[in-house]
Amino acid sequence: QVQLVESGGGLVQAGGSLRLSCVASGSDVSIDRTGWYRQIPGKQRELVATISSGGSTDYADSVRGRFTISRDNAKNTVYLQMNNLKPEDTAVYYCNADVIKYRLFSNNYWGQGTQVTVSS
Repeated sequence: QVQLVESGGGLVQAGGSLRLSCVASGSDVSIDRTGWYRQIPGKQRELVATISSGGSTDYADSVRGRFTISRDNAKNTVYLQMNNLKPEDTAVYYCNADVIKYRLFSNNYWGQGTQVTVSS
């Protein structure tokens, strides 16, 4: 069974940093294109950053220059390094990824979400 497991959220003061991790677990799987999203209660989920299988990245304007998405294919892990955090970054952060199983089958998965709270 394939799962995406996120970790690294927490409470931080404005100007601080956090690093989120998204690990694809399961036998014979590899994590492919991945995106980090965030959601505030009552609002739509917002795309924050994406990374392709080859490492190409893209960012929302609101986080460009502060957040960095990266991947470690050997660990089936994608990271989101968040620096200079602002109170408006407070949200539940979700990982979404295409995961390839047995090098043949690709399906899209969501993680369970991790809370990031930035205090002013």
